[in-house]
Amino acid sequence: MKRNTWQREAVRTALSDAEGFVSAQGLHASLHATGSPIGLATVYRALADLAGEGEADSLQSPDGEALYRACSTTDHHHHLICRNCGLTVEIEADAVENWAKNVAAEHGFSQAAHVVDVFGLCAACSATSVD
Repeated sequence: MKRNTWQREAVRTALSDAEGFVSAQGLHASLHATGSPIGLATVYRALADLAGEGEADSLQSPDGEALYRACSTTDHHHHLICRNCGLTVEIEADAVENWAKNVAAEHGFSQAAHVVDVFGLCAACSATSVD
């Protein structure tokens, strides 16, 4: 575990205060808006550390940007994420877990890990979108 610095605590607090997933740049901007002198590289490092330790969820947006949010559980889990408003729902995915284990075993892999996030439109955004 990394030592707890004021910078790391500032990132942890800002992440907890953020609504949904946020980019490092977005978190950095919100910290600067409150007068924090923290550097962008420090925000990136702190987010990576928090994600690595299970204190933050990390995912890649459809356009490839890393996004983070304070984690509500340290257990392995998956998300449904609205592409429009960012609403995020943690979901259980037993079928995905079984599939990943089976595919890994079929190919001689052990200790397999995976990341599954499902992007779509939530019910509210679907109701307001015009196709």
